[in-house]
Amino acid sequence: MILQQASKRATELREIINQHNYHYYVLDEPDIPDAEYDRLLRELTDIETEFPELIVSSSPTQRVGATPLSEFEQVKHVVPMLSLGNAFNEEDMQAFNKRINERLETERVAYSAETKLDGLAVSILYDNAELKIAATRGDGYTGENVTHNIRTISSIPLNLLGDDLPELLEVRGEVFMTHKSFEELNNIQRNNNDKLFVNPRNAAAGSLRQLDPKITAQRSLSFFAYGIGDYKGKVDFKSHTQILKQLKLWGIPVSPETKEMNSIQDCLDYYRDISERRTSLPYEIDGVVFKVNNLLQQQAMGFVSRSPRWAIAYKFPPVEEMTKVLDIEVQVGRTGAITPVARLEPVFVGGVTITNATLHNLDDIKRKDVRIGDWVYIRRAGDVIPEVVRVIKEKRRRVTEFTMPEVCPVCGADIERQEGEAVFRCMGGISCSAQNLQAIIHFVSRKALNIDGLGEKIIIQLIETGLVNSVADLYTLADKRDTLSKLERMGKKSANNLIEALEKSKKTTLERFIYALGIREVGEATARSLAQYFKAFEPIESASTDELEQISDIGPVVAHNIHSFFQQKHNKEIIEALKKVIHWEAVETNLLSSLEGMTFVITGTLSSMGRDEAKQRLLALGAKVSGSVSKKTNYVVYGDSPGSKYEKAMQLGVKTLTEQELLKLLAD
Repeated sequence: MILQQASKRATELREIINQHNYHYYVLDEPDIPDAEYDRLLRELTDIETEFPELIVSSSPTQRVGATPLSEFEQVKHVVPMLSLGNAFNEEDMQAFNKRINERLETERVAYSAETKLDGLAVSILYDNAELKIAATRGDGYTGENVTHNIRTISSIPLNLLGDDLPELLEVRGEVFMTHKSFEELNNIQRNNNDKLFVNPRNAAAGSLRQLDPKITAQRSLSFFAYGIGDYKGKVDFKSHTQILKQLKLWGIPVSPETKEMNSIQDCLDYYRDISERRTSLPYEIDGVVFKVNNLLQQQAMGFVSRSPRWAIAYKFPPVEEMTKVLDIEVQVGRTGAITPVARLEPVFVGGVTITNATLHNLDDIKRKDVRIGDWVYIRRAGDVIPEVVRVIKEKRRRVTEFTMPEVCPVCGADIERQEGEAVFRCMGGISCSAQNLQAIIHFVSRKALNIDGLGEKIIIQLIETGLVNSVADLYTLADKRDTLSKLERMGKKSANNLIEALEKSKKTTLERFIYALGIREVGEATARSLAQYFKAFEPIESASTDELEQISDIGPVVAHNIHSFFQQKHNKEIIEALKKVIHWEAVETNLLSSLEGMTFVITGTLSSMGRDEAKQRLLALGAKVSGSVSKKTNYVVYGDSPGSKYEKAMQLGVKTLTEQELLKLLAD
């Protein structure tokens, strides 16, 4: 076969194989036997082996072949991947429907309904119809690059099919493992004497996060799309169900259970139907998702915090089991929160052996009247976090009441609960080893001392190897250069760069230093107010709560937090060590500017400066910078791809500024 003939046949085979994949994975209607499919794939493989110059990245033969990664890169989501609010009963659903109707000023709303898969959420970007990059949801704003692994999933097309293909399409969906694939995987694990996976969700998540895509390819993962993020194309979408139908036409698999509901009663009927059929489905689900179907109505509903107002997840009741409380201990969280934890007789709940359960806080313990020695019902809240549901008082015999300790079991600092809060907290802050990781991450962050080269993984190594026990120890690393360079992912060059960054951070500003200490509820604005008011650090250390409350934006709670922080003995020791190496220039008095009291919102991509720099410059001139648009917003500054905040500003009549107009305002 000559090259020209081989090229033509390879193109034909790719088109044929892609069509068969579409029939098999999207339509669920295989149109040829597996043996014939394998024959076509072998023919294409043979051609590409003989003529390697014909291999293209989107070929069906190239789903596996990438070299293993050393670590996952970070990917920022252009459109955030938000979480959903939850409903747990019909009353919650009726309340959700009522809020929708009242906000939209209508009597009936159409919804889309689909099963809530128990898998791993991902974003898949197609550029000119070709799969370019895929990422996990992560924290909703930044995820991990899992492109090589996503390419191994046969149901996900490497090229979109059909007509009216978009210029840009970001598909949102769930990677999951069917019951059949899960059993097959555990059989392999069992035969190899390897650790078994506890449930399909853990198996899917672990498989997708393999650094070697060849391992992922062996795990039989599946995918269903549930929506889109970023999009540029000819098709003008009017509804959510239209989006899913179009994705299916482009070759993207969607849940066959997706339906359109005309009323809240239809939604409740759908939930009951799916609930009855849940165990017969070939995959795990933990509820049903309902979304306002009309996209204009979605836009009008908007968002609250990290969730859309127009969607809700109606969760299935979790499985409950009975066990005994052996003890109640407290854990110190990364932010100092003291959480009581019940130590339990091991019990198997929802596919997992449970030995501990959260008791949330002291009020929760008193409300449920949980005592050491009690028999209790345990469930996995949201099918994930174990919690104590209720006490079986008829089985109560010899029990002991729990009392909250007065000092932190880790560092010995005071434990306090502030007025209006349910949570007790360790006041140790930067001196508490349980809070070390969070304290150091905050201390080195861009808005604090801005120390390059200190990511979370490096910080964990520094703590685990004993090189760093507090933020002050960071500045002793120059004396441990050889040991530092031997850490994983370091080497001599990285170690030298880190030490240089630490040296550079020694010169900062007073407000950055205050902010870097991580005092509870002391953000950038409060740190700036403290610096401007006291002009030096020592008066802040010795200030009484009354003196602190003289500052306009500091109330009793924040004043108490600041005062208490500087009273802790170990905090004083660390601060004294820091003051010996970190220096700042005298604080200049900041005169009121024309931006004093004004509220700005920044959206989109700014080309001449980052959004954080724009924020800092506005704050320095007395303005406030908010993350959401309201009628009280004075200006919305927008760059490229501004998104929903710009649209909301248009709706509310809020003034907008281009990047150039902002620069002019700052210059003036």
